[in-house]
Amino acid sequence: MINLLNRIHKTRSTFVIFILLAIIGCEKGSPYDHQMPEENRFIKTPLVEQLDEPMELEVLEDGSVFFIERKGSVKLYDHASGQTEVVGRLEVYPEHEDGLLGMALDPGFEQNGWMYLFYAPAGENSINRLSRFTFENRKMMKESEVVMLEIPVFRGCCHSGGSLEFGPGGNLFLSLGDDTSPFESDNYNPIDERPGRAEAFDAQRSSGSSMDLRGGILRIKPEADGSYSIPKGNLFPEGTANTRPEIYVLGNRNPFRISVDPKTGYLYWGEVGPDAAEDHPTRGPKGYDEINQAKSAGFFGWPYFVGDNKAYWHYDFEREESTFQYDPEEPVNHSPNNTGVKSLPPAQKAFIWYPYDGSEEFPELGEGGRNAMAGPVYYSVLHDDSDKRFPKYFDGKLFIYDWMRNWIFLVTMDKNGDYEKMEPFMPSTKFDKPIDMQFGKDGSLYILEYGTFWNAQNDDAGLYRITFSEGNRPPVVQVAADKNKGGAPLRVNFSSEGTLDHDEGDELTYFWDFEGDGQKKSHQANPSHTFERPGIYRPTLTVTDPSGAAMSRNLEIQVGNEPPQVEIAIKGNRSFYWDDLKRLTYSVLVEDQEDGSLEHGQIDSDDVQVSINYLAGGFDKIMASAGHQSTEYEPVGKVLMEGSDCYACHALDKASVGPTFKEIATRYAGDSGEMDRLVKTVVNGGGGEWGERIMPAHPQLKEEEVVTMLEYIFALDNEEKLTEKGRLPITGELDLNKHGEERGVYFFRASYMDKGGEGLDPTLGQDEVQLRFARVLAATADDTHEAAKANNKGSYLIKFTADGAFLNFRSIDLNGIGSISVEVDPANTSGVLELRLGGTEGHLIGKTPELSKSDKPENERWINVEIPIEATRTQEDLFVVYRGPEKTSIWNGFLLNSLYFKGN
Repeated sequence: MINLLNRIHKTRSTFVIFILLAIIGCEKGSPYDHQMPEENRFIKTPLVEQLDEPMELEVLEDGSVFFIERKGSVKLYDHASGQTEVVGRLEVYPEHEDGLLGMALDPGFEQNGWMYLFYAPAGENSINRLSRFTFENRKMMKESEVVMLEIPVFRGCCHSGGSLEFGPGGNLFLSLGDDTSPFESDNYNPIDERPGRAEAFDAQRSSGSSMDLRGGILRIKPEADGSYSIPKGNLFPEGTANTRPEIYVLGNRNPFRISVDPKTGYLYWGEVGPDAAEDHPTRGPKGYDEINQAKSAGFFGWPYFVGDNKAYWHYDFEREESTFQYDPEEPVNHSPNNTGVKSLPPAQKAFIWYPYDGSEEFPELGEGGRNAMAGPVYYSVLHDDSDKRFPKYFDGKLFIYDWMRNWIFLVTMDKNGDYEKMEPFMPSTKFDKPIDMQFGKDGSLYILEYGTFWNAQNDDAGLYRITFSEGNRPPVVQVAADKNKGGAPLRVNFSSEGTLDHDEGDELTYFWDFEGDGQKKSHQANPSHTFERPGIYRPTLTVTDPSGAAMSRNLEIQVGNEPPQVEIAIKGNRSFYWDDLKRLTYSVLVEDQEDGSLEHGQIDSDDVQVSINYLAGGFDKIMASAGHQSTEYEPVGKVLMEGSDCYACHALDKASVGPTFKEIATRYAGDSGEMDRLVKTVVNGGGGEWGERIMPAHPQLKEEEVVTMLEYIFALDNEEKLTEKGRLPITGELDLNKHGEERGVYFFRASYMDKGGEGLDPTLGQDEVQLRFARVLAATADDTHEAAKANNKGSYLIKFTADGAFLNFRSIDLNGIGSISVEVDPANTSGVLELRLGGTEGHLIGKTPELSKSDKPENERWINVEIPIEATRTQEDLFVVYRGPEKTSIWNGFLLNSLYFKGN
């Protein structure tokens, strides 16, 4: 092809050029030039984890990555070594939403080493600052700081923005929030103009003012001397009275993450919107988050409009009445706090907008908390022709993402840059609060993830790389170990279960490097290894396919500290309680290889935590824990909370943006009059009771779901209230007197944290016993097969639909159980129920006679059958197996409502 091009250049033959273009046009393109690739063609690889509030990143040409953390650290991930180091640190004001917020590298960074940071400097001066620093000798030289711009702010609340991004022509964009409190405007637009009122409650003095940089996105041209010039095309030409020429976009609330199309120069940003859960006839629309697009400079509406120019009303906070509705064609700022022009440009509609509940225009975006962000626009030609580069299908498409909802979408625009459609990107992949993303020179996508909890260091916060594989796909590697801590010598059984290759027929080879020296190794898929010496090891599994594509994954093993063994010895059954069981006798045993034993006095009883908690609400049983085969119960309220966005603002007992769940429990538990009010607060949003921070609305939640969540939170306070001292002794008796007709669950816990070892973390040992009432609904079984959960005549029950169908209740203690009574309805079929241990063909301990509807008493809902069982002292999985005729089906099933475990 090259020789042919040379001949064309020499002959300048139009005919030959035409023939060549025809040949090129016939060349087979990639199947992914015009269709979205399968998700398994994208590989997400962790680069560094356990970060402390990461904010923005910049990818270097060699694949190394700069990123910043809000508390002031500038870090560099080195592509060659895989190591991360702190290369700079700023003293910042880290309260509320301030700190180190934005970073951008100069277009000439490889030559001049200039990086730009936007941050809130520590000290009494209430400003946010844009500065240029020089990076050399692998350090950000703090003394090289050149202050470019300082912006006066109100320190004490919200909406700082702070995203930095370079666009075409070397222009630097900086996003700024409205710096306005939303807490006393009922979640609508904060435009409080009352005389003497603090200006921080009126966004018209920032977002609505042509003389204020806050609430805008600036566009400036950095100059070599550290100053900046104003490029042509900003919203207000230089010299225009009562305006700031730096403003490119005016009218934002909190434009937190921005991007610039490298070809068109279009500006995109995610706008974090207000919190109203519903429209109000005389205040205005409910809250919406926005993805915005600016093809040119403009005014984007806040605080007068939101979404597609849904208009607010002017509200007189003194008289508490609305006076007029704003006009998007002729917005006027009459606020006495406005220092700029009164007549503003026509408001521009949002590109994409969505509320807390379902969006009529963009239903694919779902429901729940929201925090919109804008990612890059991709062009394959701007990246190296590597085998990791995203395909041409992504060309010209915009990545958008939501920090709260943890999704990423790909937006397609038409030839004019207008919205055409969107589709999910890697919807089955877990993202933990994505907060920035950027493509590297090789066409890989780099993503920063903030992690679960807001305003906290998170173990799941990290830097990740996503690469594309068009042809042969590298293996997907999973690793696990049966223990990750223990005394020396420590024998560990490793597993690669879940490792796979998406290319059919590929045989994989395995290489385990246990101690990092390449000497202690194995080529087995699931090997064992003994670590002889204390230390911290990172065993690595590398899996290679026949084409040589390889992927690696590791885990941490700490050797030298054996976990303590904790046991709660119960007199009686460890699974159930009965109405006539009034007291529980117990003792706690602790043995630790390094620390000694509780029995012999080497371990202080004050270091052993013992507690009991009673949960009145229902529960879902999710797993059997190790140790003494106790069964872990997950409260329904907790399950619902984990499915919502509660943990973005709250934690159990760790400081975050909102109060901890334990603080909420302490304040409100036992106050029945608070339930209705708190339900409304969760659904509609609110604030002011725990400081000024406002909590988002959750209109997508049903009130009964919120009640269940709050009941779970309130139950957290019971742990202290069940005993006068708040902690139980290591031996004693407990009164089981908290259950009423609801017959909830008693959670009995004991734990001991050992002393650790040299360079090794302390290790927690614990045991837990959960006692639930002896009548158990069949629908709460852990596992089912050919058994459908169904609502039938007011009962939530199990319908066996085929011969051999079964239920499994994991880890049931049958000690002291003499019989099990079942409530059944054979309906129009018949059958036998068998009780077996360990499996469907396990040891048979009892069964019913053959039952049919002829056995059902007249006018009774159920047949009650008591099944005597063999005496057993074991704690095992209990299987309920149905044996019945072929006519049994989903339409003609055998019904089981409950089981009652009867003591001897």
